[in-house]
Amino acid sequence: MTFRPLHDRVLVRRIEESETTAGGIIIPDAAKEKPMEGEIIAVGNGAVGDNNERILLEVKPGDHILFGKWSGSEVTIDGEELLIMKESDILGIIEASQARKKAS
Repeated sequence: MTFRPLHDRVLVRRIEESETTAGGIIIPDAAKEKPMEGEIIAVGNGAVGDNNERILLEVKPGDHILFGKWSGSEVTIDGEELLIMKESDILGIIEASQARKKAS
């Protein structure tokens, strides 16, 4: 199934944090918080301003982002748990070099 968010909403896949700490301690699932980092999967066309002009989004598919702890609505699409949120819920974009360091 394909999904395209409307207006200023984005579809986000959470990026899971590692299962162990830097000291090698394994964190059980019950003690983990949901990650506040994700990857943009799809974006809407942008909001419509007061003068009927489209306000384009600053994020694009593939961007790694940080978002608020309680941001978005959880949905399941093709068996995968994703988030739909407004662009204003996004706290910032993680630059590509930082995202690569974190992934390795």
